Amino acid sequence: MPGAGARAEIVVIDGAVVDIRFDAVAGRLPLETSEMRYFRELVEAKASEIVSKWIDFFVLHKPVRPETITRRLK
Repeated sequence: MPGAGARAEIVVIDGAVVDIRFDAVAGRLPLETSEMRYFRELVEAKASEIVSKWIDFFVLHKPVRPETITRRLK
């Protein structure tokens, strides 16, 4: 059986993050409540950086450095 998961859709209009939508992943178990809370916290705090790195990598074909997060953001 596959593990748990969730997804985030970051909505960008004119270069600005205007919304973040969270949803379950088909075929996977939902995240535990505390895991989902942390996932939301992480994506909301890093949304602009995620979009910027996505554009650098997929649009501008620039290398991006991965970021290791070793502690809670708050």
